[in-house]
Amino acid sequence: MSEALIHEFYSAFQRLDGEAMAACYSDDVVFDDPAFGTLIGEDARDMWRLLASRAQQFSLTFDQVRSDGHNGSAHWVATYLFSQSGRTVVNDIHARFVFRDGRICEHHDQFDFWRWSRQALGTPGLLLGWTPMLRGKVNRQALRGLRSFQGARGRQAL
Repeated sequence: MSEALIHEFYSAFQRLDGEAMAACYSDDVVFDDPAFGTLIGEDARDMWRLLASRAQQFSLTFDQVRSDGHNGSAHWVATYLFSQSGRTVVNDIHARFVFRDGRICEHHDQFDFWRWSRQALGTPGLLLGWTPMLRGKVNRQALRGLRSFQGARGRQAL
């Protein structure tokens, strides 16, 4: 069941179906990654809605799906155009999950932020991608984008 849920989640992402992705999450889901930081509940669901609605030149592959029924993991690679710079990014991500009542209640994505920033931002990412300063700036920009998206939808989760 849990492996099927991971397949359902990433298959929805391949179709850029943010609603179907959001439906895989529990109401109180906790998500974290190096770009957005920690998001809870509707913020996490809205992040996927946002990403799915704005994706450009997007493709996704996933494999190594594993689950013991309570915990799970997967490897996925997203290729997309980073809109702020117009640069193509190939982001190689390892995901860990915790499941409860047939839904994802925790989702932790890990990727090399410096590698991502070099691709997404070019020279500034190369020079500063390893610093907490740049990571903080990316987190703030990502959250501003999320809040703008939520505002346009008529809601703010926080």
